[in-house]
Amino acid sequence: MYRTEDQESVIKLNAKTGETVWEHKYDHSPSEGHVHQFGDGPRSTPLLFGNQLFTIGVAGKMHALDKKTGEVQWSQDLWTDFGGTVLQHGYASSPIAYGKTVIVLVGGEEKSIVAFKMKNGEVAWATHSFKNSYSTPKIVKLNGKDQLVTFMAHELVGIDPGTGELLWRHEHANQFEQNISMPILADNDVLFLSSPQVGAAGLKISGEGDDAKIEEVWSTRKIQFYHASTVQIGDYVYGSTGTMAPAFMAAVNMKTGEIPWRKRGFAKANSIYADGKLYVLDEDGVLYLTKPRPEDLEVVSKIQLLDKVAWTVPTIVGKTMYVRDNKHIMALDLG
Repeated sequence: MYRTEDQESVIKLNAKTGETVWEHKYDHSPSEGHVHQFGDGPRSTPLLFGNQLFTIGVAGKMHALDKKTGEVQWSQDLWTDFGGTVLQHGYASSPIAYGKTVIVLVGGEEKSIVAFKMKNGEVAWATHSFKNSYSTPKIVKLNGKDQLVTFMAHELVGIDPGTGELLWRHEHANQFEQNISMPILADNDVLFLSSPQVGAAGLKISGEGDDAKIEEVWSTRKIQFYHASTVQIGDYVYGSTGTMAPAFMAAVNMKTGEIPWRKRGFAKANSIYADGKLYVLDEDGVLYLTKPRPEDLEVVSKIQLLDKVAWTVPTIVGKTMYVRDNKHIMALDLG
Protein backbone atom coordinates (compact mmCIF):
# COMPACT_ATOMS: atom_id res chain seq x y z
CA MET A 1 0.00 0.00 0.00
CA TYR A 2 1.08 3.57 -0.55
CA ARG A 3 -0.25 7.13 -0.83
CA THR A 4 -0.36 9.85 -3.49
CA GLU A 5 -1.78 13.08 -2.05
CA ASP A 6 -5.41 12.36 -1.03
CA GLN A 7 -5.54 8.85 -2.47
CA GLU A 8 -4.38 5.50 -1.12
CA SER A 9 -3.37 2.64 -3.39
CA VAL A 10 -3.29 -1.10 -2.95
CA ILE A 11 -0.92 -2.50 -5.56
CA LYS A 12 0.03 -5.96 -6.75
CA LEU A 13 3.52 -6.26 -8.25
CA ASN A 14 5.23 -9.03 -10.15
CA ALA A 15 7.66 -10.33 -7.52
CA LYS A 16 10.41 -10.99 -10.07
CA THR A 17 10.24 -7.77 -12.11
CA GLY A 18 8.36 -5.19 -10.02
CA GLU A 19 5.88 -4.72 -12.87
CA THR A 20 2.39 -3.61 -11.81
CA VAL A 21 -0.21 -6.38 -12.17
CA TRP A 22 -3.17 -4.37 -10.83
CA GLU A 23 -3.78 -1.31 -8.66
CA HIS A 24 -6.78 -0.23 -6.63
CA LYS A 25 -6.95 3.50 -5.82
CA TYR A 26 -9.47 5.21 -3.56
CA ASP A 27 -9.91 8.60 -1.89
CA HIS A 28 -8.79 8.44 1.73
CA SER A 29 -7.21 11.33 3.64
CA PRO A 30 -5.74 11.25 7.16
CA SER A 31 -8.15 12.25 9.90
CA GLU A 32 -8.38 15.76 11.31
CA GLY A 33 -5.62 16.21 13.91
CA HIS A 34 -3.30 13.72 12.22
CA VAL A 35 0.38 14.34 13.04
CA HIS A 36 1.91 14.83 9.57
CA GLN A 37 5.49 15.00 10.87
CA PHE A 38 5.86 11.21 10.60
CA GLY A 39 4.08 10.78 7.27
CA ASP A 40 0.49 10.18 6.25
CA GLY A 41 0.55 6.39 5.95
CA PRO A 42 -0.98 3.98 5.21
CA ARG A 43 0.58 2.03 8.10
CA SER A 44 -1.38 -1.23 8.29
CA THR A 45 0.11 -4.34 6.60
CA PRO A 46 -2.24 -6.10 4.14
CA LEU A 47 -3.39 -9.63 4.97
CA LEU A 48 -3.39 -12.22 2.19
CA PHE A 49 -5.61 -15.24 2.92
CA GLY A 50 -6.69 -17.64 0.20
CA ASN A 51 -7.94 -15.61 -2.75
CA GLN A 52 -8.68 -12.53 -0.64
CA LEU A 53 -6.59 -9.53 0.30
CA PHE A 54 -7.64 -7.46 3.34
CA THR A 55 -6.33 -3.89 3.73
CA ILE A 56 -6.95 -1.01 6.14
CA GLY A 57 -6.18 2.63 5.36
CA VAL A 58 -4.71 5.39 7.50
CA ALA A 59 -8.15 6.57 8.72
CA GLY A 60 -9.71 3.13 9.13
CA LYS A 61 -11.10 2.38 5.66
CA MET A 62 -11.07 -1.42 5.24
CA HIS A 63 -11.32 -3.34 1.96
CA ALA A 64 -11.61 -7.00 1.00
CA LEU A 65 -10.17 -7.39 -2.50
CA ASP A 66 -9.96 -10.23 -4.98
CA LYS A 67 -6.30 -11.31 -5.01
CA LYS A 68 -6.25 -11.99 -8.75
CA THR A 69 -8.04 -8.89 -10.03
CA GLY A 70 -8.04 -6.27 -7.27
CA GLU A 71 -11.83 -6.04 -7.46
CA VAL A 72 -13.51 -4.80 -4.26
CA GLN A 73 -15.62 -7.53 -2.64
CA TRP A 74 -16.72 -5.54 0.40
CA SER A 75 -15.61 -2.62 2.57
CA GLN A 76 -16.07 -1.22 6.08
CA ASP A 77 -15.21 2.09 7.73
CA LEU A 78 -13.79 1.23 11.15
CA TRP A 79 -13.64 4.79 12.46
CA THR A 80 -16.83 6.31 11.03
CA ASP A 81 -19.25 3.38 11.17
CA PHE A 82 -17.86 1.58 14.23
CA GLY A 83 -16.81 4.56 16.36
CA GLY A 84 -13.18 3.44 16.42
CA THR A 85 -10.34 5.17 18.27
CA VAL A 86 -9.09 8.04 16.09
CA LEU A 87 -5.31 7.95 16.43
CA GLN A 88 -2.95 10.89 15.87
CA HIS A 89 -0.54 8.81 13.80
CA GLY A 90 -3.24 7.00 11.84
CA TYR A 91 -4.62 3.48 11.91
CA ALA A 92 -1.67 1.05 12.17
CA SER A 93 -3.06 -2.32 13.31
CA SER A 94 -3.03 -5.15 10.79
CA PRO A 95 -5.92 -7.61 10.29
CA ILE A 96 -5.54 -11.27 11.29
CA ALA A 97 -7.33 -14.37 9.98
CA TYR A 98 -9.06 -16.94 12.18
CA GLY A 99 -11.33 -19.63 10.80
CA LYS A 100 -13.69 -17.97 8.33
CA THR A 101 -13.29 -14.54 9.91
CA VAL A 102 -10.87 -11.63 9.71
CA ILE A 103 -10.33 -9.97 13.10
CA VAL A 104 -9.45 -6.27 13.44
CA LEU A 105 -8.82 -3.87 16.32
CA VAL A 106 -11.22 -0.92 16.29
CA GLY A 107 -11.54 0.68 19.72
CA GLY A 108 -15.22 1.58 19.58
CA GLU A 109 -17.70 1.31 22.46
CA GLU A 110 -18.61 -2.39 22.74
CA LYS A 111 -16.86 -2.79 19.38
CA SER A 112 -13.18 -2.50 20.30
CA ILE A 113 -12.36 -5.85 18.66
CA VAL A 114 -14.43 -6.99 15.67
CA ALA A 115 -14.52 -10.22 13.65
CA PHE A 116 -15.89 -9.88 10.12
CA LYS A 117 -17.03 -12.81 7.99
CA MET A 118 -14.48 -13.09 5.19
CA LYS A 119 -17.08 -13.91 2.57
CA ASN A 120 -19.32 -10.88 2.84
CA GLY A 121 -18.01 -8.51 5.52
CA GLU A 122 -20.85 -9.15 7.96
CA VAL A 123 -20.01 -8.86 11.68
CA ALA A 124 -19.45 -12.29 13.22
CA TRP A 125 -18.88 -10.79 16.66
CA ALA A 126 -17.96 -7.42 18.16
CA THR A 127 -17.24 -6.80 21.81
CA HIS A 128 -15.46 -4.89 24.61
CA SER A 129 -14.71 -1.18 24.99
CA PHE A 130 -10.91 -1.02 25.13
CA LYS A 131 -9.29 2.00 23.51
CA ASN A 132 -7.19 1.05 20.49
CA SER A 133 -3.49 1.78 20.03
CA TYR A 134 -1.08 0.84 17.19
CA SER A 135 -0.42 -2.84 17.77
CA THR A 136 -1.48 -5.95 15.83
CA PRO A 137 -3.09 -9.04 17.38
CA LYS A 138 -1.67 -12.54 17.11
CA ILE A 139 -3.02 -16.04 17.74
CA VAL A 140 -1.09 -18.13 20.29
CA LYS A 141 -1.74 -21.48 21.95
CA LEU A 142 -1.97 -20.60 25.65
CA ASN A 143 -3.25 -22.88 28.41
CA GLY A 144 -4.12 -25.45 25.77
CA LYS A 145 -6.40 -23.28 23.63
CA ASP A 146 -6.20 -20.71 20.86
CA GLN A 147 -6.09 -17.17 22.22
CA LEU A 148 -6.00 -13.86 20.41
CA VAL A 149 -3.43 -11.87 22.38
CA THR A 150 -3.20 -8.17 21.69
CA PHE A 151 -2.13 -4.82 23.10
CA MET A 152 -4.80 -2.16 23.47
CA ALA A 153 -4.03 1.39 24.61
CA HIS A 154 -3.78 0.57 28.33
CA GLU A 155 -3.59 -3.20 28.59
CA LEU A 156 -2.64 -6.57 27.16
CA VAL A 157 -5.66 -8.84 26.74
CA GLY A 158 -6.39 -12.45 25.86
CA ILE A 159 -9.54 -13.04 23.78
CA ASP A 160 -11.29 -16.18 22.55
CA PRO A 161 -10.88 -15.66 18.76
CA GLY A 162 -14.01 -17.67 18.02
CA THR A 163 -16.41 -15.73 20.24
CA GLY A 164 -14.70 -12.55 21.40
CA GLU A 165 -14.96 -13.58 25.07
CA LEU A 166 -12.44 -11.87 27.35
CA LEU A 167 -10.19 -14.51 28.95
CA TRP A 168 -7.84 -12.22 30.88
CA ARG A 169 -6.53 -8.64 31.10
CA HIS A 170 -3.19 -7.22 32.28
CA GLU A 171 -2.69 -3.46 32.68
CA HIS A 172 0.38 -2.14 30.82
CA ALA A 173 -0.08 1.58 30.21
CA ASN A 174 2.15 4.50 29.29
CA GLN A 175 1.71 8.26 29.01
CA PHE A 176 1.20 8.32 25.25
CA GLU A 177 -1.10 5.27 25.01
CA GLN A 178 1.32 3.74 22.54
CA ASN A 179 1.46 -0.02 22.97
CA ILE A 180 2.84 -1.28 19.66
CA SER A 181 5.39 -4.11 19.75
CA MET A 182 3.63 -7.50 19.52
CA PRO A 183 3.89 -9.92 22.47
CA ILE A 184 5.88 -13.16 22.12
CA LEU A 185 5.21 -16.52 23.76
CA ALA A 186 8.20 -18.50 25.06
CA ASP A 187 8.14 -22.30 24.98
CA ASN A 188 7.57 -22.45 28.73
CA ASP A 189 4.40 -20.33 28.40
CA VAL A 190 6.02 -17.09 29.57
CA LEU A 191 4.43 -14.26 27.63
CA PHE A 192 6.91 -11.47 26.78
CA LEU A 193 5.66 -7.90 26.35
CA SER A 194 7.34 -4.52 26.00
CA SER A 195 6.44 -0.88 25.36
CA PRO A 196 7.80 2.63 26.09
CA GLN A 197 8.19 3.98 29.63
CA VAL A 198 6.85 0.93 31.50
CA GLY A 199 9.42 -1.35 29.85
CA ALA A 200 9.28 -5.12 29.43
CA ALA A 201 7.92 -8.02 31.47
CA GLY A 202 7.44 -11.75 31.44
CA LEU A 203 4.00 -13.04 32.43
CA LYS A 204 2.70 -16.46 33.46
CA ILE A 205 -1.02 -16.71 32.77
CA SER A 206 -3.32 -19.45 34.02
CA GLY A 207 -7.08 -19.85 34.12
CA GLU A 208 -9.55 -17.54 32.43
CA GLY A 209 -12.38 -15.17 33.21
CA ASP A 210 -12.96 -14.74 36.95
CA ASP A 211 -10.43 -17.52 37.61
CA ALA A 212 -7.62 -15.96 35.57
CA LYS A 213 -4.30 -15.58 37.40
CA ILE A 214 -1.42 -13.48 36.04
CA GLU A 215 2.02 -13.75 37.60
CA GLU A 216 4.73 -11.24 36.68
CA VAL A 217 7.83 -13.44 36.52
CA TRP A 218 10.17 -10.52 35.88
CA SER A 219 10.14 -6.89 34.73
CA THR A 220 12.67 -4.27 33.62
CA ARG A 221 12.65 -0.73 32.28
CA LYS A 222 15.97 -1.28 30.51
CA ILE A 223 14.15 -2.84 27.53
CA GLN A 224 11.61 -0.61 25.79
CA PHE A 225 10.77 -2.06 22.38
CA TYR A 226 8.73 0.64 20.65
CA HIS A 227 7.31 0.52 17.13
CA ALA A 228 9.86 -1.77 15.47
CA SER A 229 9.68 -5.53 14.99
CA THR A 230 11.50 -8.00 17.23
CA VAL A 231 12.83 -11.50 16.52
CA GLN A 232 12.62 -14.55 18.78
CA ILE A 233 15.48 -17.06 18.57
CA GLY A 234 15.35 -19.75 21.24
CA ASP A 235 14.85 -18.17 24.66
CA TYR A 236 15.97 -14.72 23.49
CA VAL A 237 14.28 -11.77 21.84
CA TYR A 238 16.42 -9.45 19.71
CA GLY A 239 15.28 -5.97 18.79
CA SER A 240 15.65 -2.21 18.78
CA THR A 241 15.03 -0.63 22.18
CA GLY A 242 14.44 3.05 22.87
CA THR A 243 11.95 5.69 21.82
CA MET A 244 14.37 8.36 20.59
CA ALA A 245 17.35 8.11 18.26
CA PRO A 246 19.94 6.77 18.59
CA ALA A 247 18.61 3.43 19.75
CA PHE A 248 20.20 0.24 21.08
CA MET A 249 20.04 -3.20 19.55
CA ALA A 250 19.52 -5.52 22.51
CA ALA A 251 18.94 -9.10 23.56
CA VAL A 252 16.70 -10.17 26.43
CA ASN A 253 16.01 -13.61 27.87
CA MET A 254 12.25 -14.08 27.78
CA LYS A 255 12.22 -16.50 30.72
CA THR A 256 14.38 -14.53 33.15
CA GLY A 257 14.56 -10.92 31.91
CA GLU A 258 18.38 -11.11 31.74
CA ILE A 259 19.89 -8.59 29.28
CA PRO A 260 23.27 -9.97 28.14
CA TRP A 261 24.05 -7.00 25.87
CA ARG A 262 22.90 -3.69 24.41
CA LYS A 263 24.75 -2.24 21.41
CA ARG A 264 24.94 1.41 20.38
CA GLY A 265 25.37 2.76 16.87
CA PHE A 266 21.94 1.97 15.39
CA ALA A 267 18.95 4.11 14.55
CA LYS A 268 15.57 2.59 15.45
CA ALA A 269 15.40 -0.59 13.41
CA ASN A 270 13.28 -3.49 12.23
CA SER A 271 14.70 -7.01 12.06
CA ILE A 272 14.09 -10.27 10.24
CA TYR A 273 15.82 -13.62 10.77
CA ALA A 274 16.79 -16.12 8.07
CA ASP A 275 19.52 -18.72 7.50
CA GLY A 276 21.16 -18.05 10.86
CA LYS A 277 21.46 -14.32 10.18
CA LEU A 278 19.67 -11.30 11.58
CA TYR A 279 19.00 -8.65 8.95
CA VAL A 280 18.55 -5.25 10.58
CA LEU A 281 17.05 -2.35 8.60
CA ASP A 282 17.17 0.92 10.52
CA GLU A 283 14.90 3.90 9.93
CA ASP A 284 17.74 5.80 8.23
CA GLY A 285 17.78 3.16 5.48
CA VAL A 286 20.95 1.33 6.55
CA LEU A 287 20.77 -2.46 6.14
CA TYR A 288 22.97 -4.53 8.47
CA LEU A 289 23.90 -8.19 8.07
CA THR A 290 24.51 -9.57 11.56
CA LYS A 291 25.01 -12.83 13.41
CA PRO A 292 23.03 -12.84 16.68
CA ARG A 293 24.04 -14.81 19.74
CA PRO A 294 23.01 -14.52 23.39
CA GLU A 295 26.60 -13.44 24.12
CA ASP A 296 26.98 -10.83 21.37
CA LEU A 297 25.76 -9.33 18.08
CA GLU A 298 28.39 -9.53 15.33
CA VAL A 299 27.93 -6.97 12.55
CA VAL A 300 29.26 -8.64 9.39
CA SER A 301 28.53 -5.81 6.95
CA LYS A 302 26.26 -2.83 6.32
CA ILE A 303 25.12 -0.69 3.39
CA GLN A 304 23.22 2.60 2.98
CA LEU A 305 20.33 1.19 0.96
CA LEU A 306 17.23 3.36 1.40
CA ASP A 307 16.26 6.87 2.42
CA LYS A 308 14.72 8.02 5.67
CA VAL A 309 12.11 6.98 6.77
CA ALA A 310 12.40 3.21 6.30
CA TRP A 311 9.90 1.78 8.78
CA THR A 312 8.54 -1.21 6.86
CA VAL A 313 9.73 -4.63 8.04
CA PRO A 314 11.78 -6.43 5.33
CA THR A 315 10.37 -9.61 3.80
CA ILE A 316 12.44 -12.61 2.68
CA VAL A 317 11.15 -15.20 0.21
CA GLY A 318 13.72 -17.81 -0.81
CA LYS A 319 16.87 -15.82 -1.60
CA THR A 320 15.07 -12.56 -2.32
CA MET A 321 14.62 -9.75 0.20
CA TYR A 322 12.00 -7.04 -0.35
CA VAL A 323 12.54 -3.66 1.34
CA ARG A 324 10.99 -0.21 1.10
CA ASP A 325 11.07 3.32 2.44
CA ASN A 326 8.45 6.07 2.03
CA LYS A 327 9.03 6.38 -1.72
CA HIS A 328 10.69 3.25 -3.10
CA ILE A 329 10.35 -0.52 -3.04
CA MET A 330 13.11 -2.84 -4.19
CA ALA A 331 14.03 -6.52 -4.41
CA LEU A 332 17.51 -7.70 -3.44
CA ASP A 333 19.24 -10.95 -4.34
CA LEU A 334 20.74 -12.34 -1.13
CA GLY A 335 22.73 -14.98 -3.05
